[in-house]
Amino acid sequence: MIHLAGFTCCLGGIALYLLSRNTGGVVKSITRVHHLKDLEQLVEVESKVFPLIIAVSGNVGSETPIKCEHSDILGVFLKKTAEQQVLRRNWRFSWVRKSTLMQPMTKEVPWYLDDGTGRVNVAVSQGEIRLALTVGSDVFEKAEPVSLVQGTLDYLKGLKILGVRRVEHVVPIGTPLTVVGEAVKDGMGNVRIQKPEQGPFYVSYVPLDQLISKLGEWSRRFKYASMGLTVVGVILLSKPVIKYILKQIEDTLERRRRQLLQKRVVDAAARRAKPVTRGSIHYSL
Repeated sequence: MIHLAGFTCCLGGIALYLLSRNTGGVVKSITRVHHLKDLEQLVEVESKVFPLIIAVSGNVGSETPIKCEHSDILGVFLKKTAEQQVLRRNWRFSWVRKSTLMQPMTKEVPWYLDDGTGRVNVAVSQGEIRLALTVGSDVFEKAEPVSLVQGTLDYLKGLKILGVRRVEHVVPIGTPLTVVGEAVKDGMGNVRIQKPEQGPFYVSYVPLDQLISKLGEWSRRFKYASMGLTVVGVILLSKPVIKYILKQIEDTLERRRRQLLQKRVVDAAARRAKPVTRGSIHYSL
């Protein structure tokens, strides 16, 4: 009978090994572009046969940046969140602060990376990259005064409206980013980076060297974990066989012990039955 845990460990080891190979292959498949001015020539040569996966670094820029409503920060992605804060009276007649989140609003504009030698358009949206945004503004708008009648009704219902907290999250212009994606030419003949149908795709604040180093580190971790799981799985699968071999060895030793014991008994009986000769007189023991 196959040991289920051992079989599962072996499958997990195989999966981690494939993941390690895939992660390591990702690092090898990426073409690093040190200067964006050389990107167009590289696309002309390399992208005719296979998709060209590149890694570039630069500062975020846009021809039509978005301006935060409550600050002077310009960005390419903007997310507005609002939280209404109120005081409610509980059953102990004490006031407790509570908040209600409103529907967030998002905006984005076409953007590019610029490293000083050239620029490349990045045709991806915030929803695709899920990049952590920087807080552009955080303000609290106090509730406007209400009429005496409305305030009395709210108080009787156990409600006091404090106001609305508004937070703007943004990717500011000039933010250094590293982008790994497919380099193609659009209909106008301009080079852009987009999310490939198959292959790695990253947009990160982490510098390129650190990103590749992390991928290599994860590849090694997956490899060592696969080796460990495989060893455990083999041990668990071979456990019944080991038990059988040990039982056979134990049975063999037990038979030899019985045979030796039986031989000793027979030898002792034979010595007792053997006659003893003294001169010409025979004595029997």
